[in-house]
Amino acid sequence: MTAENAAARHRTSTITVSGVRTPVIEAGPREATEAVLFVHGNPGSSTDWTALVEAVGGIARAVAFDMPGFGKADKPRDWPYNVGSYAEFIEAARTQLGLERVHLVVHDFGGPFGLVWGVQHPDAWASVVLVNVGVLPGYRWHKMARRWRTPVLGELVQAWIPRSAWRATMQRSNPKGLPPSFVDKMYDDYDRGTRRTVLKLYRATPDPGDSAQLVGAAIETLHKPALVVWGAKDPFISVSFAERQREFFDVQDVVILEGSGHWPFQDDPEGVEAAVLPFLSRQLGIAGEPTRAASRTVASKALADEALAPQDARA
Repeated sequence: MTAENAAARHRTSTITVSGVRTPVIEAGPREATEAVLFVHGNPGSSTDWTALVEAVGGIARAVAFDMPGFGKADKPRDWPYNVGSYAEFIEAARTQLGLERVHLVVHDFGGPFGLVWGVQHPDAWASVVLVNVGVLPGYRWHKMARRWRTPVLGELVQAWIPRSAWRATMQRSNPKGLPPSFVDKMYDDYDRGTRRTVLKLYRATPDPGDSAQLVGAAIETLHKPALVVWGAKDPFISVSFAERQREFFDVQDVVILEGSGHWPFQDDPEGVEAAVLPFLSRQLGIAGEPTRAASRTVASKALADEALAPQDARA
C-alpha cells in the first residue's frame, strides 16, 4: 500500500486518561489489538509522527497520542511530570485503546517513557524502534538541558523565546534542515504550559548516563527485538550510542542516516520509512515468550524503578 493510500485511513480522536485529555492519531485496522505505538519526545507531539503513522497504517494499526504537558494534551500544574508517571500514562492509554501487543517507536524523551513502560509490561511489549535514543552509558545532559535543570536560570531561559530565534536554533542544529512547517508547529505547541512541563521533567529525571547501568540491565534481561535508526549529525545525543544498543537489545539492524540530525523522521522521512516498515513487517504477528518474560518482570521493573526514581526522591 502506498503512503497516499495509507493517509486516506488517517483518523483523529480524543481520549481522557487519568483526568488528562489528549488527542490521538491512528491509521490501519481500527479494532486490531496488536499495534505500533509511537512515543514522542521533547519538544514534540503525536503529529511529529503523522507521515510515519500513515505509512505504518498500511501494514498494521498505528497509534500516537500527545503526552501530558505536550502538544494539545492537557497540561495540569499538579501532574507528576516524571518518567515513571509517563510510563503509567502509556499503560492506561494502552488499556483504553484496547492494545494487547505493542511495537514501540520512540524518540528523544519518548525513549525513557516507552522503555520504562516496556520493562514494566514485558508481555505486552513486542519490539522497539529506537530513533536517536536508547540506553546511554556515560551520557551527560546537553547544554540546554543543563540550563533547564538549573533553578532560576531555567525559568529565565523559558521566559521569552522569539519565533525567529527558535527557527534559527532548530535549523542551525540540523544540517539537512527541518521542514519550516514542522519547526513552526513545535514553536506553536511550546506554550507556557509545555515550558513549565519541560522544567519539571528535566529536574525530576536522573542523568541518563548515571542510570544507564540499571536501566540497561533491566532491558537486557528481556532482550527485545530492536531496530536502531540514528541521524549521524545529532547535536544532542551522539551517534556513537547507536551501536551500543546491541549490548541491551536483540538489535536486528543499525541504520545510520549520515546527513540527518536529531529528527531524522522529519529531515529524511523516506530513509526512516525504508528502515522501519520492513522491520515492523517482520515483527508483526510473531509470538513472544510470555512465560519467560513474566518470570523476569519483577527483577526488571525493580531495576528500572531504582534507576529512574524522580530526582527529588533520590536526594
